[in-house]
Amino acid sequence: LEEAAFQLQQIFRIDISIALNILGIESMRAGHYRIAYTCFKLAADRGYSKAQFNVGLCYEHGRGTEKDLEKAAFYYYHAASSCHPMAQYHYARYLLCHRPENEWDRHQKAVTFLEQAAMAGITEAQAYLGVFYMKGLQPQEKRGLKYLLLAAKNGDAQSRYHVGVCYEKGLGVQQNLAEAMRHYRQSAAAGNRNAQQRLRV
Repeated sequence: LEEAAFQLQQIFRIDISIALNILGIESMRAGHYRIAYTCFKLAADRGYSKAQFNVGLCYEHGRGTEKDLEKAAFYYYHAASSCHPMAQYHYARYLLCHRPENEWDRHQKAVTFLEQAAMAGITEAQAYLGVFYMKGLQPQEKRGLKYLLLAAKNGDAQSRYHVGVCYEKGLGVQQNLAEAMRHYRQSAAAGNRNAQQRLRV
């Protein structure tokens, strides 16, 4: 009986969290940001990762509450730790953009979260990793190209442009101008100005 009661409590807790999160989303859509934040926060404090991510967004953008990047990172981290892919991406970006230069552990944690988000299909993480691996003191061009191709396949025109650059300059792949042109054309057709300009050149 105790076990059954515990299971019912767990189900009820999860259902309440889901309902609060949905109510928060509907309130956000209606422009009632304060109510949305309150709903998200109640669900987040019950451990619901989707609501934790939404609270992070509220803090990052100052919707329904004051803008506070550290609080946003706190909620992103909790959602990311529960394998929420977009939270992994947002938390990784926070670590990479706001970390002291000498904190290697935070850097590694950020890359790990980015790779998890990228493999879960988050286009933004794939694109970010692609550029991340192409730049830096020790570029990993083949790895960068892999993520750029993933993002390009998911419809990211900027990544498609970067793939064209890789083929044009032979970065991480055999130089191939015809293949570069193909990628530039696809990116330009999607409205990417860099690709349109590259095609004219």
